[in-house]
Amino acid sequence: MKFATLKDGSRDGHLVIVSADLLRAVSARPLAKTLQDALERWGKIEKQLHARSDALNSGQLDGSFQFSAKACAAPLPRAYHWCDGSAFLNHGRLMEQAFGTPPIPDFETVPLIYQGGSDDFLGPLDDVPFRSEADGIDFEGEYGVVTDDVPMGIAAAEASRHVRLVVQLNDWSLRVHAQRELKTGFGFYLAKPSTSFAPIAVTPDELGDSWREGRVHLPLHIEWNNSHFGSPNGSEMQFSFFDLIAHAAATRRLGVGTIVGSGTVSNQSRAAGSACISERRVIELLDQGSIKTSFMKFGDTIRMRAGSPEKSLFGAIEQQVVPLSNRPPVDC
Repeated sequence: MKFATLKDGSRDGHLVIVSADLLRAVSARPLAKTLQDALERWGKIEKQLHARSDALNSGQLDGSFQFSAKACAAPLPRAYHWCDGSAFLNHGRLMEQAFGTPPIPDFETVPLIYQGGSDDFLGPLDDVPFRSEADGIDFEGEYGVVTDDVPMGIAAAEASRHVRLVVQLNDWSLRVHAQRELKTGFGFYLAKPSTSFAPIAVTPDELGDSWREGRVHLPLHIEWNNSHFGSPNGSEMQFSFFDLIAHAAATRRLGVGTIVGSGTVSNQSRAAGSACISERRVIELLDQGSIKTSFMKFGDTIRMRAGSPEKSLFGAIEQQVVPLSNRPPVDC
């Protein structure tokens, strides 16, 4: 099944079921008002949601309408819990090489995760406001999963049954703030503004063979200012999403609707390109002896889309960086 949330003036939006080809949609409100509502009552309404999705895809459901990503908020416009990993070790190793920092203890055996802000996620086509270009504006292409209630102390082998949805996201970063906050040892805050999401959240079965071993085996195509930037594949995660869920739940329960991110998608092959500017800058430093690529400027655009041109799974993130004053007021 594929789900999206339409903007309707409320904080949590209007849940719709989307056809497999992303051309049609139908309201889910006979069953659930919002995606959080659907997740909380999943066991009771899953069969009915499937039936409604099947009827939409077969053209046998009244009340469907043309789907448009322009009308979408993030699938979960806000969530109770958002945590982001760093599961692609190539990314971390590149940073160590470039800056000569000592290896992180247990880097290959214990996942890195931070807890981010989840009260203000951005939709796929929303302009993205920032205070200053001097903050080092960077994008980070990632995959993520949405869980049901996860008990404390769960093993990774058991975590697969707690994954309800798979998502695609852009975890925006402000690199100038990140450098300072990393040195404090207290974690990210100013460095991590609101995260953006592709319009569609999908159940794992929609990915077919591209979802296996708790990883999304798909390239993430990234264009910066309409120029190809990279197409790294999600298959090279050192830690699977199951590992990340187990680590996040080691000392606490995870509430239904928790979103767990993969961290920046990164591949060992230079030919794959990168999913963030910071990684490209590090590669330039290592391979060419100096950094040539600047961070984003106001007016810059970013586009992220997973999979092949023939089949779109999550839709696309297409956004423009704008000064803070250009952001419209929120109507709630």
